[in-house]
Amino acid sequence: METTSEQVSRVRKAVVPVAGLGTRFLPATKATPKEMLPVVDKPAIQYVVEEIAGAGIRDVLMVTGRGKGSIEDHFDRNGELEAALERKGDDARLAAVRASSDLADVHFVRQGEPKGLGHAVLCGREHVGAEPFAVLLGDDLIDARDDLLTMMIDVQERLGGSVVALLEVDPAQINLYGCAAVEPASVPGIADGDVVRVRELVEKPAVEDAPSNLAVIGRYVLSPAVFSVLERTGPGRGGEIQLTDALQTLAGMPAEEGGGVHGVVFRGRRYDTGDKLDYLKAVVQLAVDREDLGPDFSEWLSGFVQGRHVELGSDPAERYPSAR
Repeated sequence: METTSEQVSRVRKAVVPVAGLGTRFLPATKATPKEMLPVVDKPAIQYVVEEIAGAGIRDVLMVTGRGKGSIEDHFDRNGELEAALERKGDDARLAAVRASSDLADVHFVRQGEPKGLGHAVLCGREHVGAEPFAVLLGDDLIDARDDLLTMMIDVQERLGGSVVALLEVDPAQINLYGCAAVEPASVPGIADGDVVRVRELVEKPAVEDAPSNLAVIGRYVLSPAVFSVLERTGPGRGGEIQLTDALQTLAGMPAEEGGGVHGVVFRGRRYDTGDKLDYLKAVVQLAVDREDLGPDFSEWLSGFVQGRHVELGSDPAERYPSAR
């Protein structure tokens, strides 16, 4: 299915929760928000805002907490730095610095208390109003060559309700995610199996209890009905207000009340920056794909892996399964 940003009309706003403490990356995140950790040469959060802008959305609300001021600074203009680069004639770096502040109109609201993802989304109610909106989590980076968000917006416009992104994962890992039980859905112009109807959502189920291996990843296009549902959703797993629980309620509500949940099954390129190992993999994958860095970095990386093979006396394919 081909879509363009010009086709996007109903979804005009995006909410990005960035209030988390980033404890898995301590001590690096003691004074630096995890969203500002560099992925090659841009902070992770910039990739997310670039994705939003690429889908034709200009209005972005970030739900922040204490110690997140550098995120606001990053999307603001820096006149002193820009002037210094301009005097030097460093046009390439000047353009890179200005790019982050030109991507979108970025607004900020404080969550106040860390009550969970559902509560963070609810904090966007006044800004969003009574219209469908996107929610993007910063731990999942979607390759710019894969128009996941654009497709999700198109599905929401055509079917109504809410739409979640789903990814097939190793069944042994499903306990790390929200999990969806689904049934087929037929949408004209979209390949069979790419869109499904969600019957049930379970937050981090035990492996033996999981209804499928379809994991909910950090992209949502939500009906504004989610706000009233979240208001009456009590704490769930981990003692937090879970967005998954609200979506489970929406899945059972009639369409005329903003209910119904569909899933877009994503088969493209996703980079998980949620923990240290996956973060390192994301940096390597994105660097290898860069035209300016990829050839030299790939050559060095290949030599490094072969060198480790000689040093350790083992098959690199066994130590580095992704190299197969």
